Amino acid sequence: MKDFQRHFKSIAMRWLFKVYFIIAFAVITVAVILGILFSSLIFSSVQSQATDYAQNFKGLSSSNVENFYDNAIMLSDEFEYKNKIEVQVLDKDGKIITSTTGFQPSDVVKDEFEQAKNEIGGLWVVRGESSSGENIMAGTQVIYDTKGEPIGAYRWVTSLKAAYNKINITMVLIIVISILVLGLCAVSGLFFIRAMIARLRRMGNTTRKIAGGDFKVRIEDENNDEIGELCENINNMALELEKAETMKNDFISSVSHELRTPLTAIRGWGETAKMSLGTDEDLVARGLDVVLSEADRLSGLVEDLLDFSRMQSGRMIVNNVQPADVSHLLSMVADMYTELAIKQGIELSYTPPIQSSIIMADTDRLKQVFINVIDNAVKYTEKGGLVLVAQTQEEGCVRIVVKDTGVGIPAEDVDRVKEKFFKSNKTVRGSGIGLAVADEIIKQHGGLLLIESTEGVGTTVTIVLPLYEEPEEIVEEIVETPIEEISQETETQGEN
Repeated sequence: MKDFQRHFKSIAMRWLFKVYFIIAFAVITVAVILGILFSSLIFSSVQSQATDYAQNFKGLSSSNVENFYDNAIMLSDEFEYKNKIEVQVLDKDGKIITSTTGFQPSDVVKDEFEQAKNEIGGLWVVRGESSSGENIMAGTQVIYDTKGEPIGAYRWVTSLKAAYNKINITMVLIIVISILVLGLCAVSGLFFIRAMIARLRRMGNTTRKIAGGDFKVRIEDENNDEIGELCENINNMALELEKAETMKNDFISSVSHELRTPLTAIRGWGETAKMSLGTDEDLVARGLDVVLSEADRLSGLVEDLLDFSRMQSGRMIVNNVQPADVSHLLSMVADMYTELAIKQGIELSYTPPIQSSIIMADTDRLKQVFINVIDNAVKYTEKGGLVLVAQTQEEGCVRIVVKDTGVGIPAEDVDRVKEKFFKSNKTVRGSGIGLAVADEIIKQHGGLLLIESTEGVGTTVTIVLPLYEEPEEIVEEIVETPIEEISQETETQGEN
């Protein structure tokens, strides 16, 4: 039952019910219309030809009651198309007077004569069968005297055998052509659908493998159509998933290493300090300093992971936004890294500007960005290098530039360093998500974080933030005029 339902819901069955049946209905409708039109055309042609043959009997219209019979006999004898049609002459009562065949017909024509008298123009044409069972077409034309009174009629009769033969042959041709068209549509449609289904099945098999974790599999499809474009998109998706998987694995490896190092240091120095209690206070103090330092490092890693989790779930938002001086925040962070830079033999230069730059910011988050950028500059700058921190104010914005003379970033990695998990240099400590978090924070402040780098020369990170514009205070002075003065001014105007 399930197989039947699945087959019924397949693309081929849906095409059959939703497309092919419509095509079949349209073809059959056209065939029927063509058959009716052709039949009408054949019958009209027969009627027109018979009417032309019977033109000689229009001369009866000049007859009167006395000579009507004689004229009818004469025209019947002289009629030259006796082998084409039969013409009968009727009196005013609808009885047959004479016939071009010379035989007295047995057909009853009085009803046709009465019907013709009721028609405009006095003509009535009918199709039916003769007394012998032959298919015929008959036309009765009433003849009127000068006063408009019917004095008789002539009736032509022609066989429809040839006409029906033509109609039957044409209908057979129409049916054969319709069957050929429907068959061609069915074969071409099913062939096309079969080819499309084969491509879709290949896509389905590949996507199942991708869903199972095989990101190296690709769909081979050389067609340049919509499905080919979809295959290309799936291949690109698999490539991106493969890159993401690689970065994720590198990230896990890096974070594991970053976590293991401080934990090892904490455990080792903790045991050392414990064994040295009461015997070597200096060693205990050194051990506690290392433990605190590594604990801070662990805390930073955990905060990075939490920030990344918030960013991924859309819960990273800036809070406590208030006017803040960028110079003050930047000075605090620069002071934090001055000693570290000196220990590593690096010069860190920052001169606060004279003019303060006020922005609307979450100071904790913005400080986190400055720490991340300057920390990266110090980490990737070798001994004897320079880290320059500068701040300039431009029209409507403040620009913070952190420039180092470090190892730089390869050209192919510059555009990716703000991606999650990505680390251009895996030999340097770090989780690889700091810049991604920093970029998100700057975006939420309405700013930009730009990175320029040349491998072996250094890196420049530029942060642009909009300045805070204080709202103008509008002070309205209300001057109250005494009522007495207003009255006096009114009286003075009245006297004038």
